[in-house]
Amino acid sequence: MRINQKKHQKLKVDVIGKENSMKRIKNAGKGRITEKIPRKLRNFWVSRLRHSCVYKYCYKSYWYYLLHNNKLNASKKNLYFAARPNPGAGIGHQMANWIAGYWFAKKFEIKFAHIPFSSEKWEKFLGFYQGEKTVSELKKEGYKVVRVQKFDEDNEQEVSRIQNIITAYAGEKVVFLTEQDQFYHDQYGVCKDIQEKFYSAPCRKEDKLIYDNNNFNIAVHIRRGDIVQNLNEQNKNITMRFQSNTYFINALKMALDYCKDKKDIHIYLFSQGVESEFLEFKKFQNVHFCLDMGAQESFLHMVHADALITSKSSFSYKPALLNRGIKFVPKDFWHGYPQNSDWIQLEEDGTIKNVF
Repeated sequence: MRINQKKHQKLKVDVIGKENSMKRIKNAGKGRITEKIPRKLRNFWVSRLRHSCVYKYCYKSYWYYLLHNNKLNASKKNLYFAARPNPGAGIGHQMANWIAGYWFAKKFEIKFAHIPFSSEKWEKFLGFYQGEKTVSELKKEGYKVVRVQKFDEDNEQEVSRIQNIITAYAGEKVVFLTEQDQFYHDQYGVCKDIQEKFYSAPCRKEDKLIYDNNNFNIAVHIRRGDIVQNLNEQNKNITMRFQSNTYFINALKMALDYCKDKKDIHIYLFSQGVESEFLEFKKFQNVHFCLDMGAQESFLHMVHADALITSKSSFSYKPALLNRGIKFVPKDFWHGYPQNSDWIQLEEDGTIKNVF
């Protein structure tokens, strides 16, 4: 009877755990409309005051630190750090936000609090929620959310200030919430953790790939869509992201040469548009055009490619972080790359710069 009771209790706990996970996923993205205006107003004043001498004084957390800076030996076991995935941005941008929160929680040696992605579909797909408490759950447990100022990760004084603020709250139940789009350059610092979460996500059982496992599959992501539509606006943010077909032709040549010992190589081109816009690629053998494929399906194929050629886009950089094969990446990018042989940086013309 005791054994049966234990089994029953364990089964009950497992069921409750699964139900809580599903509730988290279903609640992902809700309440965004009512938050939009206050969020935009806050982002506005932060951007205006960020580099001013009065900025730090705009935060209650800084004032609290000034009055409570004698807690060096107090426990930090109930302190969490969180960063909100920007609900107005694409999934690559949102993942960068989430990763920043996860990384800085480790850096400041406190726990991480999960904030769901704006889309329930992506929340379930990525599986990053696994094993993490959400901010909403912590608030129900009596935790208070404390805002901390945006900081430059390379500015020792600013980082030290955040660390001191965190220490000032030691012994309390606090979730530190950073400002929107807190930047973390070397996103690859969390590769191992996010790979474990992604590959163990329950929805991996539902994944379907068009790849043949007997082939060596190369995925090429060419960002088009909004980039091409707005290219004539002379917007630096747009022009810096555009790469011509010639770049990817050269990159593909480099990849094929690098992987020349592989048999049965197949190439999958992921982009937006029509096949006539990519006629140059037909000179390669075994080319498959995956144009206007769904975002998650494209993302999934980039993750599982044996070799991945990325563009200047967070949408292919993030699959690269999850990919366990070879990555050919543009050296001039706003996030960093690991210094190892799996990451091969390419020049602006698509040729190989360096193999680590």
